[in-house]
Amino acid sequence: MAIPPFRAYLFDIDGTLLDSAPDICGAVSSVLANTPRRSVPYDYLKSFIGRHLIDLFSDLFPEAEPAQIGAWIAEYRLIYPQRGHSETLLYPGVPETLAKLGGLKATATTKGTVTAVNILTQFGLAPHFQHIQGTDGFPCKPEPDVLHHAMRGLGVAPQDCLFIGDSVPDMIAGKAAGVKVCAVSYGYGIPAELKACLPDYWLDSISELQSV
Repeated sequence: MAIPPFRAYLFDIDGTLLDSAPDICGAVSSVLANTPRRSVPYDYLKSFIGRHLIDLFSDLFPEAEPAQIGAWIAEYRLIYPQRGHSETLLYPGVPETLAKLGGLKATATTKGTVTAVNILTQFGLAPHFQHIQGTDGFPCKPEPDVLHHAMRGLGVAPQDCLFIGDSVPDMIAGKAAGVKVCAVSYGYGIPAELKACLPDYWLDSISELQSV
C-alpha cells in the first residue's frame, strides 16, 4: 500500500535510521564481561534493542536486585558513548529521504535525548529534525509517552502523524498514541511478530517514503 503524505513524521532511531546494533551490543558485552554471563549471543542482545536495558538485564539475571541492575545500566551509559559510534552505519537512503521528505519530523527513541542529539549530529541527520525527543525519566516504549512528548514538541495531533519503527514496542506504542504506524522490514524486528501488530504500512527501504 502506498504511503500518503503526512503533516508530521516520528522516527525511531536504532534499527530504523541507523544500524547501531554493533555498538549497542558491544557496549552491553563490555558490561557483561565482568559478570557471570560473560558470553551472550549477539542475536540475543540485538533482540532487546528498542526496549529498556532493565528488560535485558532482568532477563539475563532474574535474581539481580534493582540496585545491581541500575549499576550495570550506569556502566553501559558510560561505555556506549566512549565507543564513538565507530561501528554504527546509516541505513541506505536515510539522509536523502529525510532531506526531501516534506512535513515536520521528530524522533521518538528509547535513547536519552542528549544521546539522540549527539548521534544524529555525528551522522549529519540532526538538521532534518524540528524536534529530537528521547526517553528522559518517563516510561519507555511500548508505553506511548515518548510519542506524546514528540508530538508536543512539534505541536501536532495524533491524526497528523506517521510513526516509523522496526520493533514490536514501536508498533504498540504508536497504536497507543493514536498515530498511524509503519514497520520497516530491514531493522531488528522479527517480521512475523511485526505483522501480528497489524501496522498500517510497511517499508522495505526508507526511500519508499514519499515527499509531500
